[in-house]
Amino acid sequence: MPNGNIIVTDEGATRVITLRRPGKKNAITQDMYREMSRAIDTAQNNPDIRCMIMTGGSGVFTAGDDIDDFLKADASRPETLSDGAKFLYSLALNVKPIIAAVDGASIGIGTVMLFHCDYVLASNAATFSAPYINLGLVPVGAASLLMPSTMGYQRAFAMLVMGRSFTAAEAHAAGFVNTVVSPGHTEVEARKVAREICRLPADAVATSRKLLRAPPEELTRRIDQESHLFGERLKSDEAIAAFNAFANRKKR
Repeated sequence: MPNGNIIVTDEGATRVITLRRPGKKNAITQDMYREMSRAIDTAQNNPDIRCMIMTGGSGVFTAGDDIDDFLKADASRPETLSDGAKFLYSLALNVKPIIAAVDGASIGIGTVMLFHCDYVLASNAATFSAPYINLGLVPVGAASLLMPSTMGYQRAFAMLVMGRSFTAAEAHAAGFVNTVVSPGHTEVEARKVAREICRLPADAVATSRKLLRAPPEELTRRIDQESHLFGERLKSDEAIAAFNAFANRKKR
């Protein structure tokens, strides 16, 4: 069913979660985080859903957080767990395989969420970045744990501390993209992978996946640690200057 800027459809045993906000390059609002969390959470105890696909459609995955919406939410309830943090918890606690289909830019949380996925397809037009450093901020979503363990410390340093972007070929070489395909073909290929997974014994898939992944409690501890430091950084002179510069650019 369509849910504003998030479309959730069940296709056989596969739940497809589509970001659909093309006018804003799929920039994610708090409402969108809530809808994605709901789609993931309601699949957990549903035996009819064997795996999930996350996609942004053709041309873009997501530009990351909608900065205006993020700042408004942060100012209105600074002491509560944000919808973005709840979404990260949903990813960390999820027990169903998630396939990501990335066609175009994947920025910030868009790249971070891929490290919680189990299989990532990217078009050769895809790019990946997590430039929190450019806003005077720190990584989120257990990125500081997952990225070094997936692609090695040096590559993680380049992305998280230096703010560098990766091409699809570089992401494939780094190990967080499984397959690179032509633009416009990521969803088709993701559905093929989903059908392959859904044909496998469900309990064996769940147990094997659990053995391969970091324990959920380890992920949530790191999410909490990063969130605390992220909140502190939001009040720093560096972050305030960066956000002011961003606001001034928008006014021009």
